[in-house]
Amino acid sequence: MPGGIPYIIGNELAERFSYYGMKTILVVFMTQYLMNRSGAVEPMSEADATTWYHYFGMANYFFPIIGAVISDVLWGKYKTIITLSVVYVLGHVALAVDDTRIGLSIGLTLIAMGSGGIKPCVSAHVGDQFQKFNKHLLEKIFGYFYFSVNLGAAASSLLTPVLLDNYGPHLAFGVPGFLMLVATIVFYMGRKKFIAVPPVGWKQYKGDVFSKQGKKAIINLSIMYVFIAVFWSLFDQTGSSWVLQAENMDKWVNLGFVKFELLASQIQAINPILIMIFIPLFTSSLYPFLNKIFRLTPVKKIIIGMFIAGFSFGLLAIAQYQISAGGTPSILWQFFAYLILTAAEVMVSITGLEFSYTQAPNSMKSFIMGLWLLSVALGNFFTAQVSSNLQNYIPIGTPTYFWFFAGLMLLTAVAFMLVASRYKEESYIQNRAEKPKPLASLEMLPDTGGVDNK
Repeated sequence: MPGGIPYIIGNELAERFSYYGMKTILVVFMTQYLMNRSGAVEPMSEADATTWYHYFGMANYFFPIIGAVISDVLWGKYKTIITLSVVYVLGHVALAVDDTRIGLSIGLTLIAMGSGGIKPCVSAHVGDQFQKFNKHLLEKIFGYFYFSVNLGAAASSLLTPVLLDNYGPHLAFGVPGFLMLVATIVFYMGRKKFIAVPPVGWKQYKGDVFSKQGKKAIINLSIMYVFIAVFWSLFDQTGSSWVLQAENMDKWVNLGFVKFELLASQIQAINPILIMIFIPLFTSSLYPFLNKIFRLTPVKKIIIGMFIAGFSFGLLAIAQYQISAGGTPSILWQFFAYLILTAAEVMVSITGLEFSYTQAPNSMKSFIMGLWLLSVALGNFFTAQVSSNLQNYIPIGTPTYFWFFAGLMLLTAVAFMLVASRYKEESYIQNRAEKPKPLASLEMLPDTGGVDNK
């Protein structure tokens, strides 16, 4: 395993704690704790909070395409990650210090720029550490990578709601900000271990993007990503419509030997915990079993995951019927919905991450990762439009809302299956003739458009 991998994993663990800690409490903060400039509590409506939440999600996954171009053309992945991480930290500071709409706007904007800008670079930076002789470890390392993401997410999803409930938004947002600072320091510590793939410069980059190979990759993958965006429009609602539904559920959990009550936003911790269980289970058992029945390609995994995802919203729709009738259904309804949606996530998200890297020509790794993440932005934009413009027809907090997304996901899965059947897979892996030099030991690299690449 390449020497820089532990620093990338450590950075991702702390960064994801930071990001998910902030995101977990965002809707609850906006609907219960938000202040006006005079110091009085002035919360948003559920529809407005859902719209803000998904517009933030959209921005967070729009900036990756900008970060990708900066990385591939100008700075390289390491410099892009370390620079935008500082912006990221400042966003957390704004949220922790100012609990008004102004602080919320500034904080979410800076976090979207920082978190979004580094996303395609980090995942592509992972792949860059490998060569042809050890490329067989790629599937394993992306599993480790995703495991660290969800370990950080699980810990923060349990902790930050407690901090918000007991100590208020300043500390609840401040702790994730501190973890982001830790993440930045850990990544900086690995600078002497990382393998550097330098930026190619605008001239070569433009030639690669508009080459026959580049245009083919962009067009083919973009078509597929449009369909996958619908999956993200469902998945990212675990932090919005799912939390709002959980507020009206019986949140007591009785395990026999212990009984406890969850906060509405804590239920999100189930997803990363299940991810950490499902990753080894799927890799060691489910995938080999399915491979004995039919050839399980990455595209087929994604198709199966999309079909599965729709059923989770069907369960929530049934639970919502009980709430609308004045009942208080158990939070276990959401637990089983998380089981289904998390299984879908493993098959769509982890597979898509690895698939996107291997389908991208070598000089376009970050750009293609940016396109992959742009599908998440598109999904959040769609959800924001539904919550803000279609409230008269598909009101949030009703069974109709959940049935709408369940049906949309199943129809999209059918359409995607037809389109994806024509896709021809490629395999692009970085191939360096000689052993790459660590980042810190590189001398001035050949000119790539006037950029100082050390």
